Amino acid sequence: MENLIRLLIVEDHPLMLDGIAALLQEEASIDVVGLAMNGHEALDKAKALKPDVVLMDIGMPMMDGLEATRQLQATLPEIRVLILSMHDEPEYIMRVMREGAAGYVLKDISANKLIHAITAVHQGISVFPPLRHVPPAETENRLTSCETDVLILLVKGIANKRNSNKDIARELGLGSRTVETHRKNIYSKLAIRTPFELLEYARTHGLI
Repeated sequence: MENLIRLLIVEDHPLMLDGIAALLQEEASIDVVGLAMNGHEALDKAKALKPDVVLMDIGMPMMDGLEATRQLQATLPEIRVLILSMHDEPEYIMRVMREGAAGYVLKDISANKLIHAITAVHQGISVFPPLRHVPPAETENRLTSCETDVLILLVKGIANKRNSNKDIARELGLGSRTVETHRKNIYSKLAIRTPFELLEYARTHGLI
């Protein structure tokens, strides 16, 4: 089959590693090209095998998944990293986003949803679980509808590194200067200083 997703799986528990590999190898669109049990091995195999996606555990010996993701994105940024973790705490999700991961799924995920997540990150779509849902009425009262549209595109672009004013202007049919004005208004109105604070705000208010 053409256009298979080349996948490297990184997991330090042998039974889970073998189980995930056997499961995903049954999927016609995925080619499991390698397995690794720690961050060092993951980096070596990623350099040698050039996978499209790395399915990465966090808690591993020698080098954990966070550091491995950071180094992988620094050296091979074209490879998409999907974190597979047992931790659902917001701080873990925020940390992997800072390190450049394209997605984060929990280990209790179903097989179909895992395959969907792998496919999505391969297509350039970020996949992260919601931290908590809060009705967006508060945001709607504080931001204009256009500012909200810009905010959503800003936060979606953080992980993909595609949140320039030109990118957003093109998608919304606005001028770059107009987008920059909206961006400044958003940061000012919400008293936000960094992109990651903006991301956290959008996630906790149910905007993404």
